[in-house]
Amino acid sequence: MLPDRKMHALLTRPQNKSGLKPLPVVIIGNGPSGICLSYLLSGNIPYFKRDSLHPHPILQRKLEEAPDVSILDQDLEYLSEGLEGRSHSPVALLFDALQRPDTDFGGTAESVLTWWHETDRVVPHLVLGRNAPGGAWHSIEGSMVTLSRGEWMGLPDLPFKDWLKQKRRGLRNNRATAEDIAQYYQHYVVRKGLQKNFRCGTVVTSVRKVSAESISNHAQKDLQDNNDSLWNFNEKSTEVFQVDGFFKTVKGDKEPFSIYAENVVLATGTYDSPTWLGVKGENLSYVHHQLSALEEAVKNNSIGIMSDPVLIVGAGLTAADAILFAHHCNIPVIHVFRRRVTDPGLIFNQLPKMMYPEYHKVHQMMKEQSAACAGPYECYVSLPEHHVLSFGKDKKCIFQDKNGYQKVYKISMALVLTGSNPNLSFLPNNGIDLAMDSDQPVSPKRNPIDVDPFTYECTQEKGLYALGPLAGDNFVRFVQGGALAVASSLLKKANKNPP
Repeated sequence: MLPDRKMHALLTRPQNKSGLKPLPVVIIGNGPSGICLSYLLSGNIPYFKRDSLHPHPILQRKLEEAPDVSILDQDLEYLSEGLEGRSHSPVALLFDALQRPDTDFGGTAESVLTWWHETDRVVPHLVLGRNAPGGAWHSIEGSMVTLSRGEWMGLPDLPFKDWLKQKRRGLRNNRATAEDIAQYYQHYVVRKGLQKNFRCGTVVTSVRKVSAESISNHAQKDLQDNNDSLWNFNEKSTEVFQVDGFFKTVKGDKEPFSIYAENVVLATGTYDSPTWLGVKGENLSYVHHQLSALEEAVKNNSIGIMSDPVLIVGAGLTAADAILFAHHCNIPVIHVFRRRVTDPGLIFNQLPKMMYPEYHKVHQMMKEQSAACAGPYECYVSLPEHHVLSFGKDKKCIFQDKNGYQKVYKISMALVLTGSNPNLSFLPNNGIDLAMDSDQPVSPKRNPIDVDPFTYECTQEKGLYALGPLAGDNFVRFVQGGALAVASSLLKKANKNPP
C-alpha cells in the first residue's frame, strides 16, 4: 500500500543506537484475520447499541449489565458462556452473535454493536502480507463462488451486501465470488483508513526472540512519530521478537528488512503449502497441487475434449471445483478419493442441497458414476475408497482399492487437491512446538496451534498470538472473534482499559 521508497525508509533505515522502542504489535498475514485485528487496534471500539434487542435472552441480559463498557473491556468468557453454534471457539461465537444475531436461523437482524473511534486507544502496529490486503483470496480463481453465504464474509461495521449494492450487484444464491471478496477486503482497508498499517509485498523469513538489550533499533520511528498513542513499552521486558524478511520492489528486487516487536500475531492462513500424497512420481511435471494448473492448461489448449482424462485426487470443495470446471469444459475426469461416498465426514453430506446445487451435483456424480457401473454422466469416472500408489513417467497412474486390487489409467495431468498446510518455516522448528500435539506439524483441522481460548495467545510462547485457521477457526465469519480476543488482550497489556 505504501510506495517502495516509504516502505524502504520505514523498515530498513540504517541502524542506530538511539534507544527507540520496539513496535507494540506486528501482524503476519493480511487476510480477513489481519484486517479485522488492524481495525480493532486502530482505535475502533465496539459497544452494545442501546435499545437493541438480541434474540438470545441471556446474552441480552449480560449486555445490558454494562452498556457503557466496550465489549473489548468486558469479560469475554462471561459473555460467551452458554453460546452454541458452528464454531468450537466461544469468542468466535460471541462476536458472530453480536454482528449477525440470528443468521443461522435465516434471519437478517442488524448488528447489536455500535462502533466508536477512540484515538487514545490506538495500538501502533504493522500488518505484513505477500499480496494486496485480502491474503489468499487474491490467489483463488475469481469466478469461484464462496461456500459461505455472502453476508458471512463481511468485516466489522461495513456489511458485505451494502458494499455489493454500491456495485449494483446482488448475491447469487446468497453467495459471492472470490473476486468480489478480494475486492471488498481491499476496499475495506481503504475505507476504514487502515492503509498506513499495511505493508504489502513482504515475505517474512524469520521470527525469533532476542534480548531486549541487544536491539539496535531500525526505522520504527516513522510509525511512532506520527502517532499520539499512549502505548507503554514494558520496560521490564527482557526479550522481544525480531521479525526478519524481505519486500519485493516494483523492479522485482528483494530488499531485506528487520523489525522488532513486543507482540507478534500469526495470521498467515493455510493456503501456502498444498498437501502432498508422498507417493512415487508425485514430483513429475504433469502432477500439480493447485486448481490454477488446470485453468492454465485449458487456457493454453494443452488439454481439451480429446485429451486423456485429468486425474483429480481428493473429496473436498477444491476437488469439487476442479470437477465442475473440467465438466464445464467437457474434459474427461477420473476422480479418486479415500472415503465412502456415504461417509458423514464428507463435506458434501453436510451441505444443504438447495443452497449448494453445484456441489450436490458433484456428489451425485460421485455416487452414480463409479468405474464399476456406467452412469448418466459422460466423461467422468468415480473411484471411491481408492488411493494413488504411484505416478509413472509415461503418465500412467496406479490406484489401489480397499481390497488391495490395483487399476492402471493413462492420464493427461493430475491434480492432487487434498487440502493445504500452513507454511510456518519462519518459526523455530516450523512452529511444531506451538501445536496442540508438539510431535506433529501444525494442521488447522487436526493439530492447530495451542492458544488460550479467550486471548488467543500461544500457551507455549507469551507475546505470540495465532488467529484464523492456525488456531482452528476456518471460516471468515468466525476468525473475527479471535481478532476480538487478541485486541482485548493487547489493550489490557497496554494499560489502556478504562477504569
